[in-house]
Parts: sequence; structure tokens; C-alpha cells
Amino acid sequence: MPLKKNSTRAAQRTFNVAVIGAGAIGHDHIASFQQHPAARVVALAEVSPERGREAADKFGISELVEDYKLLLKRADIDIVSIALPNYLHARVALDALRAGKNVMLDKPMATNATDAARLVAEAKKQKVLLMVGQNQRFVPEVQTAKQLIAKGTLGDVYHAKTTWCRRSGIPRIGSWFTQTKFAGGGSTYDIGVHALDRCLYLLGEFDAAAVSGKTYTQFGNRGLGGGNWGKSEIDPKATFDVDDLSLALIKMKSGRTVLLETSWAAHQPENDINRTQLFGTEAGLDFPPLRLFSKTASGYNVEQVDHLPNLVQENRMKHFVDCLLGTAQPYVPPGESLAVQRILDAIYLSSKTGKEVRLK
Repeated sequence: MPLKKNSTRAAQRTFNVAVIGAGAIGHDHIASFQQHPAARVVALAEVSPERGREAADKFGISELVEDYKLLLKRADIDIVSIALPNYLHARVALDALRAGKNVMLDKPMATNATDAARLVAEAKKQKVLLMVGQNQRFVPEVQTAKQLIAKGTLGDVYHAKTTWCRRSGIPRIGSWFTQTKFAGGGSTYDIGVHALDRCLYLLGEFDAAAVSGKTYTQFGNRGLGGGNWGKSEIDPKATFDVDDLSLALIKMKSGRTVLLETSWAAHQPENDINRTQLFGTEAGLDFPPLRLFSKTASGYNVEQVDHLPNLVQENRMKHFVDCLLGTAQPYVPPGESLAVQRILDAIYLSSKTGKEVRLK
């Protein structure tokens, strides 16, 4: 997709960034952009005066506003980085895209595939860069695994298991994370989306044929399993009505399968299990740590693999700027993020109906 030359030409060496949202992930957005010499975080929008001032002072941001639309009117803003509660992702991103801004959007892309599709269409119409911050693609294990698969080391990969399960890691019970009206979903949207995205990226396939899913709410509704992530306000009277564990069997159109499991809170042997395993006809692979499994003439071989040279740097914000400079190609195409959103929708629908969901 050709991008607008007025804001993304290779000759342009500096890009002004406005960050919307000054919660914990907003701090990460700001710090990550500030690591690129061609990015200047010049403005911040935050509805909480306290959170906004804390971030502005910490990172040296001169302009702080409560209404993000004021920043969209500024012709000198090239990039809008969105770090807001899930229910605002699509609304604010669409406004930014219509204003002709390049948009870095935190995950999940939206709370439904219809809204996500609108973002993809608008970015294409405006000829601007839209990317969802699926940071798990950028880690060395994933990039190395991708190269091994491309070399044919695993043979034909026909099945995968991908997991992100925490023993006790609900992001602040009573915050927006734990309310459907603000979050759209629970552990599936928060960390399951990462496990799913990196797995489909490794498979090189995003189109699912059918999804069977089941979600559970067993801990958060009892006030158990809480963690400390985030800076959002706590409403002690809020009802915990999102999932704290989910699983899904995803049948891809190629015939391959993916087993996804995620939890914020569960009785399990490890505090945090964040891994993916691939099954191939010639070898298997899992990480972390990155290991290959294969049959040899003398028995069975388990080999730990060193990281190969990365295709893409780990900082997704620096990569975003590199794409605008023309020195990199987008590592997270919006069409793939839309496909992930469709699968997330299907997981929740399958759990609600108790039936397998067929995707067109």
C-alpha cells in the first residue's frame, strides 16, 4: 500500500508523535518512541489530570490535553499512538485515520471484527500506516523460529499449541480490564491475543475455517487472582464479568490446527507460562527457551537453539518509524490483525452458544 508522501516520504527525517492515553501501556508507548532518533513525542492526551501530568513530567512532554480531538487537528502531528481501554480502540483510531494520521494501535485491534474492518478500510483509503502493537512477534525466539520454519527445518507444520497462562495476574480487579463494557473480554483479549497472533504468524496462516471455544470466570468474580498491572481507577463496586481462563481449538483453512489456552488466574505449577509449540513432519519446536526436537539414527535429539540474527528490532515503535522512513516493511499488517479479531469473536460466540463457529 503506497503511503501519503506528505507525511511518510523517505526524505522526511523527523516524525511528531501524539500519544493518547497515559496509563501503564501509554508510558511504554512514549518511552519506546523516544528511543528512535527520528521520533519526537510532542503531545499527550489523557482524561485524568493526575495521570496526564505524571506522564508529561516524567517524559518531558510539553503539551498535555484532555480531548484527543484537539491533537488530531494539528497538521504537524504525523503519528498517533493509542493506548486506551479496549472499547475506545476502534473509535479513536478511526478518528485519527480520518484525520490522515499514521496510527499505532495497542492490542486488541477492536472489540469486534466489524469495527476492525472499518479501520483497515480507512487506512487503505487514507494511504496511511496502521499497525497493531503485537509485541510478541518482535521477540528473538519468534523471529528465530520463523527463520527455521522458512528453511524447512520442521518440514510441514500441521499443528500448534500456544499458551499464555498466569497463576495470579488479573490486571487490578475493579479496573476497566475486568468489566465487559470497557474491555470487551478478559484474559483472551489481554494476553490470549498475543499467544494467538505469534502462533498464526509463525504458521504464516491467518484464515480460520472453524473455531470451538470455551471461556471461564472462576477467580476474579470471587476477588481472587488479582495482579498489579496498570494505573486505571478501581471501582470496588464493579462486577467482574470477563473471562479469567479460556481455551479454543482453531481449525485453519489449510487443515492445520491450533490449540490456544490462556488464563489470568488458575491453579498451575508455574507463575507464568508463556510459550508456543509447533509440530512438524520432520521436527518439533517450542519456546522459551527455543528448542528443536527431532528423531535421529541413534535416538531422539533435543537441541537448544541460539537466536539467529533478527529480521526486525524488538522495539515495535522504532519499527513503526522505520516503516515510515522507508527502511522497513510493516511487520504486523492490519489485515492479519483483522483476521485475529475474527477468531477472537468466534471464541466468545462459540463459548456463548456451545457450538462450533464456522468462519467464511
